Amino acid sequence: MEALAQEVHEKVIVADGAPETGPQGGVDADNGPAVTGATAKKKKKNKKPAAESAPIESVILQENDASKDPEADGEDEDDDEGDEVAGSAVTSTAAKKKKKKKNNKKKKKTQTEPPTIPISVLFPSKIYPEGELCDYRDDNLWRVTSEEKRALERQNFDQYNDARRAAEVHRQVRQYAQRSIKPGMTMIEICEMIENGTRNLVEAKGFESGIAFPTGCSLNHCAAHYTPNTGDKTVIQYGDVCKIDFGVHVNGTIIDSAFTLTFDPVYDNLLAAVKDATNTGVREAGIDVRLGEIGAAIQEVIESYEVEIGGKTYQVKPIRGLTGHSIERYQIHGEKAVPIVNNGDPTKMEEGEYYAIETFGSTGRGIVRYDMETSHYGRAIDIPKTPIRLPRARALFETINREFGTLAFCRRYLDRLGEDKYLLALKSLCDSGHVSDYPPLVDVKGSFTAQYEHTFVLRPTRKEVLSRGDDY
Repeated sequence: MEALAQEVHEKVIVADGAPETGPQGGVDADNGPAVTGATAKKKKKNKKPAAESAPIESVILQENDASKDPEADGEDEDDDEGDEVAGSAVTSTAAKKKKKKKNNKKKKKTQTEPPTIPISVLFPSKIYPEGELCDYRDDNLWRVTSEEKRALERQNFDQYNDARRAAEVHRQVRQYAQRSIKPGMTMIEICEMIENGTRNLVEAKGFESGIAFPTGCSLNHCAAHYTPNTGDKTVIQYGDVCKIDFGVHVNGTIIDSAFTLTFDPVYDNLLAAVKDATNTGVREAGIDVRLGEIGAAIQEVIESYEVEIGGKTYQVKPIRGLTGHSIERYQIHGEKAVPIVNNGDPTKMEEGEYYAIETFGSTGRGIVRYDMETSHYGRAIDIPKTPIRLPRARALFETINREFGTLAFCRRYLDRLGEDKYLLALKSLCDSGHVSDYPPLVDVKGSFTAQYEHTFVLRPTRKEVLSRGDDY
């Protein structure tokens, strides 16, 4: 038994990986730990793959089996218990590691209510979702598979990506607004909710990103260009028809989109007429399409609708003086206007252009005029050479130029910058042509007007409706 115990002891040392002494009781510096000849033979005889190396208890068990010692039965039970304990420990460790790994998984961030998380955080790759893609028709269908046109698109990817980022901001902010605007809110509360959401999501930073123009919230017979000035206590009512029109820009690439909000279903057909008309205009638009032809298609759709309000039936009319428009960098209204009636304009749309198709329907005359207090302004694109004489007007113009450039602004934005007592100076700048004013546009009192609008780009291969969403 003592000889057996000695042999087992030697094998235990080998199994534990501790160095064995050589013939002189030392360690071979060149070839690693030295082993005795007898031990080497026994080790060679019992050699197994590394993956199957047995623990100490298994070595003892093998030796006991070989000697067939009847006294080893009690040790077998102890060894079995040891194996169970070791196995349990391994399983427990593995379970902990698995649990730890599972907890380390990053959860995908979702937008808050109200929206506060920047779009760039929600899309860490900084690649933003495409809008609705529409193939061109007829003679331009070949563009989809043209390698030359695809190469052009790759060159313009950064600008498209800026537009998509601005469009995603617009979608998330407007969908929150649609859920949140309720009768009894003031128009200032509505505008500030939309503008604060836009600033947060686009990470407003001057000319790099921000609000493209003041938030329009024109009510009822007022069709466009109304936003409340400071002190305006107007409250939205259950029976109102409110046009929400706001813009977002990234590096000067502007997304301009609008929708109409109502609480009373009596106006549903009015909204349906204008939404259908806007979608028709977007569908008809394309490279080499004449602007007048788009206007004709829009007019036909709008005039095909009727709406009954208060027991009286009205044919929905397009508002002739209001149009869609091309969009330039940092400039909401480009040189081209897209009519919403058939005016015979032969001007064609061209590759690479950005457009806002916006249509307006009215239960009134379908003709608008200026009325109410002005709130919208914009610096002239070509600044006059006439000197600004009033010192206060010069200081105000420096602020406008520094903060907005050619982007539109409103009086609330000047108030936010800390400007005060500026109305006389602002009027002077309008009179000299350095700044343009845009008063509200209204149809006859008692009428109701609606608006829908989308921005798209005429890419070389296909049309992309950037502002399209699940809502409209």
